[in-house]
Amino acid sequence: MSAPAVLKIDRIKYGRLLARATPTVVQTEEENERLLTEIEKLMAKGEGRLTPEEDALLELLTRLVESYEGRAYPQEKACPKELIAFLLEQRGLTPSALWPVLGSKGRVSEILSGTRGVSKEQAKKLGACFHISPAAFI
Repeated sequence: MSAPAVLKIDRIKYGRLLARATPTVVQTEEENERLLTEIEKLMAKGEGRLTPEEDALLELLTRLVESYEGRAYPQEKACPKELIAFLLEQRGLTPSALWPVLGSKGRVSEILSGTRGVSKEQAKKLGACFHISPAAFI
């Protein structure tokens, strides 16, 4: 198995981007908003259009914001049935979309009503279906 390709970053270009963005560990909501604005500017360029230096900066800024927001806005973990219902709603899907994923109408109904939990195998299938970590369903 080969290692993933590492993009070569031009230190001078990256240094200029860092000087402009001045990323720091986020301590205030104002600093968080400032970094979110920088993230939005980078994302507006579109996927695949960022230079390696911009991509590295986007990764750094995203991690700084995620760290702050995780501390500032701790969230309770949703139970599997609530998460599945939310994901279906957000994607404009009905529970019937999960029949082929989970095997039957009855199984989907039991999970969504809370009378049945999600197995590890079902969590893997749900993770693949919704493109998120299977751990979210356990």
